[in-house]
Amino acid sequence: MKKKLLQLWKENQSILFFLCLMFIFRSAVADWNTVPTGSMKPTIEEGDRILVNKMAYDLRVPFTHIPIINLAEPLRGDIVTFDSEALDKTLVKRVVGIPGDVIEMRNNMLWINGNKMTYSPIQSGAHKPSNTDYIDVVENLSGVEHAIRLHPQSPSPRSSFLTLQVPKDSIFVMGDNRDNSADSRYIGLIPRREIVGQAKTVVMSLDYDDYYLPRKERFWHTL
Repeated sequence: MKKKLLQLWKENQSILFFLCLMFIFRSAVADWNTVPTGSMKPTIEEGDRILVNKMAYDLRVPFTHIPIINLAEPLRGDIVTFDSEALDKTLVKRVVGIPGDVIEMRNNMLWINGNKMTYSPIQSGAHKPSNTDYIDVVENLSGVEHAIRLHPQSPSPRSSFLTLQVPKDSIFVMGDNRDNSADSRYIGLIPRREIVGQAKTVVMSLDYDDYYLPRKERFWHTL
């Protein structure tokens, strides 16, 4: 048995070495995540495979959350993935509050540090079907413009909340689909240690509503 194992090792060293390097790369450098829900619509669609830069904020020991070097801090407007201890799953959300920020929400409109964020209609030509009950608007998040989705007829019970201050080593995150997202309004502040990486690109996308056919227009789409 020992001889067979040694022979197997000798015959497959290159493949095994490559697999080890690939797993280390995916754990500590970059990976892609499948997005199964619509909590980040219209920015991210169900079926998108997003590229996650795991070195955007930290260099970590592979297969752990132990930081070796801190490279940067999440900024307001960043799209981050994190391993939520509260829900025991990996989530993708947008950072709306960083340490020191005082945040409030009134009727789905954010106020940060006493300033109301600005909202404007999506320009003509948007892909909104006429029979839907949502509206898409552009939110200017202290200089970072991005689309959010609102459901005026069925708003989230947390579409308004009182002021809170984001403490050190935490962030406040929300989904762009504001009335359909399990985010910091429900699971609380996100500890800095839970952050896995930053997402800026859709690698590929499959349409769950159309027999999983590829959405070619979303391949390498910038978020």
